[in-house]
Order: sequence, then C-alpha cells, then structure tokens
Amino acid sequence: MPLDALGLALGAAVLHAFWNLLLARERDTEAATAVAVLSLVVILALPAALTWRVEGAAVPYLAASAALELAYIALLAAAYRRFELSVVYPVARGMAPVLALVLTVLVTLAWPSGGEIAGVLAVAAGVLLVRGRAPDSTAALAAGLVVACVIAGYTVVDRYGIQHANAAPYLLLVMLGPALVYPLLVGGRRVARAVAPATVVIGAASAGAYLLVLLALRLASAPAVAAVRETSVVIATALAALVLRERVSAPRIAGAVLVTAGVAVLALT
Repeated sequence: MPLDALGLALGAAVLHAFWNLLLARERDTEAATAVAVLSLVVILALPAALTWRVEGAAVPYLAASAALELAYIALLAAAYRRFELSVVYPVARGMAPVLALVLTVLVTLAWPSGGEIAGVLAVAAGVLLVRGRAPDSTAALAAGLVVACVIAGYTVVDRYGIQHANAAPYLLLVMLGPALVYPLLVGGRRVARAVAPATVVIGAASAGAYLLVLLALRLASAPAVAAVRETSVVIATALAALVLRERVSAPRIAGAVLVTAGVAVLALT
C-alpha cells in the first residue's frame, strides 16, 4: 500500500473516530446530529456540483440508501445518548462488515471463504470482549448491533448504487432526505439550540472522512483502504478513555483490537 494512500486512509479513520467522539459528548445528541447532517449537505454541495453525474438507474438505490441513512443517524444519536462510545462504536463498526457479508452470501448464494469465516469469528470474539460485564452491557450491545444492521444495509445498497453515479453527488442526494426530515423529527427549537462550532465540525469531519477514503481509493485497492480505515475502532475506544473518561478495561481494548483485526481479514480476503 503506497504511503500516501496509507496516510489518507489513516486520516479518514481518525476523522471518523473524532466526529463520533464529538457527537457522543454532546448533551443533546439528536439535535447535534441534525445540525451535523445539515452541515454535511452544505459542505458536499460544491464537490457534488463540480463532479455531477447521476444516472436514472441510481434512483432506486438513492431512495433505499436515504431511508437507511435516516434510520442510521437516528439510531446512532439515540445510542450515544444512553450508552458508552467504547461499546457502541466497536460493535456497530465491527459487526457491520460481518452482516454485509451475510447479506451478500444470501443474495449471491456463494459460500464464504475460510478467511472470511476467520474474520467473522475474530469480530464476534472481539465484540464479546468489548461488551464486558457492565449492568447495561446487554442493552448497549443490542443498540450497537441494530446500528450495525443499518450500516450493513446501506453498504450493500451503495455497493450497487455507486456504479450509476459519481461519489460526491451520490452521497449528497442520499443525505439530502435525512437532512430535511431528521431535523423536523427532532424539533426546530432543539436544533437551533444545538447550532455551535462543535456540531458543525461533526458534519465537516464526517464529510472529510468520506472524501479522504475516496482519495485513498484512487491510490490503493479497496480492501487495503477498508482494512486501514477500520483502525478507527481502536482510535475511538482510546479516545473514549482519554477524553470521555469511560472505564475502558484491558479486555475492552483487546476486544477493539480484535474487532479491527477481524474486519481487516474480511476486507483483505
């Protein structure tokens, strides 16, 4: 993997972990999410306009992905309001590729390879370690799994939809619906109170992470970029301990590392 591609993929991982950290520390995570999504759409407007290409065949995928993204942002905001970042993030990000693999196997009826099975087992073991024995660990695990299901859903949809559009306009159109609907569900007053530099930065960092991945994909293979990108699981867990002062035990850290390793195996298999 070229060093410039490695740097871009690691930058995307850091940004992704960073914006999740900022969101998790907000008092009103739902309102903060609404502001972030609006910021994301505004930031993407210019890149989308400059690279506009959207075929008619993309419309069904755009509609399906938009619905899943709306569910994703709502569920993620709700999960961070109740549970720790160091549980929700590793479970959601780690289990999503596993569930995406399951969906792909069901659609294509192709049996997974030995490497893919090993990756799934590593992620599963890591998730169990991340869960720990806290009183609310089962509920936190369930919340992370639900978020992972939605991520897996839009990942599979976007895998086919992106073939009919350029990346920036595709993402803009996908997020436009959630950016209009979710703030209405949260409420105008709450959203207005949440407007602040931090919540705008969340949207900017989200857009930046996506664009860095796109740049990395121009220089290296998708599996290699995906594997490096998932180091965000370890980064987010470390930030949760250092910044949010969450009680991140040694087994939870080991679980985050194992989840990352399992996802890397899935990506590179």
